Amino acid sequence: MSDENIAEDSAELGEKIVKILKSIYDPEIPVDIYELGLIYDVLVNEDNEVKILMTLTSPNCPVAESLPAEVEEKVKSLDAIKDAEVEITFDPPWTQDLMSEEAKLELGLL
Repeated sequence: MSDENIAEDSAELGEKIVKILKSIYDPEIPVDIYELGLIYDVLVNEDNEVKILMTLTSPNCPVAESLPAEVEEKVKSLDAIKDAEVEITFDPPWTQDLMSEEAKLELGLL
């Protein structure tokens, strides 16, 4: 497999992961976690193991336990993914500035 094919496959895989992330919603805000800016980084290694660095809207978020597990489970459900791990961070803390224009529009902030 050439480097070009590998790059193409990883880009395609990245798009599939983003699509899954966009299907997961914060229970308190009618916007998906990707558009909310809760996903800081998605790393995929050559073994198709995924590490997702994400935050929550607050440390006291009612889904602090269940949301990361849901993200892991849904990303792992992709056939190409061998394993997925979610790491929660509050550095930098989440602010409304991290939301996409689409999310701000949806919430009437624009």
